[in-house]
Amino acid sequence: MEVRSELLYTEEHEWMRIDGNICTMGITDFAQDALTDIVYVELPEIGTIIESGEVIGNIESVKAVSELYSPITGEVVDINRSLEEEPELINTEPYDNGWIVKLQIDPGEVNSASLLTEEAYLKLTEKAD
Repeated sequence: MEVRSELLYTEEHEWMRIDGNICTMGITDFAQDALTDIVYVELPEIGTIIESGEVIGNIESVKAVSELYSPITGEVVDINRSLEEEPELINTEPYDNGWIVKLQIDPGEVNSASLLTEEAYLKLTEKAD
């Protein structure tokens, strides 16, 4: 299982890369492995305002359908359209070409969100095994 130190994580197994006021988001390697083969991703519309804790989309695998929650409030400014034709990118490259959505956020909110560091996320996944 790959976990990257430059990312932040949630207890729901999402990752975030914060670059100024842009938050790129996807699901973790742990999550994609648990879901197995991903066959469909429901993406939000660009311009949608998402509140912290709201469902931002769905990920469907051969095993289950899982909701994707936003850990932070923001406006959808980009979606990974490649996932419409190749949802399996989440399985093969969850942290790179398998990103799901980009939100424009207030960077100050990052500190108040309950996000996990690499170390904290590794402890969480150890309990889940």
